[in-house]
Amino acid sequence: MSLYRFRVYWEEDDLVYRDIELQAMQNLLDFHQAILKAYDFDGKHSASFFESNDRWERGRKFSSDVLSNKKGADALSMLKTPLAALIATPEQKFVYEYDPAKQWTFHVELIGIKRDENPNVPYPRLLRKEGIGPAQYGIAGPGAEKMIQEEEAYDLSSEELEEGFSAEGESEEP
Repeated sequence: MSLYRFRVYWEEDDLVYRDIELQAMQNLLDFHQAILKAYDFDGKHSASFFESNDRWERGRKFSSDVLSNKKGADALSMLKTPLAALIATPEQKFVYEYDPAKQWTFHVELIGIKRDENPNVPYPRLLRKEGIGPAQYGIAGPGAEKMIQEEEAYDLSSEELEEGFSAEGESEEP
């Protein structure tokens, strides 16, 4: 069975991405859950995949809210759509949007196809994590309180300047 390797870029910063590998018969819902896990999102909101072209224009929509595929519907089901049914070209692209209110948007690009899968590996799997991803709620990385403590630890007050530290660049009057 084939394996698809995708790169999932955060739309705001293309230096922030995750590489995720899935089996061809896994569905878009499996992919959606892998993206949430890779970016540490909670999964409490709906999401959609859109088929895309090279200019990231959105085409056919696949939604986490839709449970079955119906002809003529606004969106198709992530649960009922296997990846293999959507891979038309080796450079296949999708737009992934999570939480319609916040509109977290990611560009998804097929970067490789492998023929051999490892039976001892659970799929989907995260292969690579680059950059600090967006924080779904609040600040990413260390908490705000920790950052304030760090800033205060290196903040030189005027008292410390009088105790032997000089203000660099200030001219001294004779």
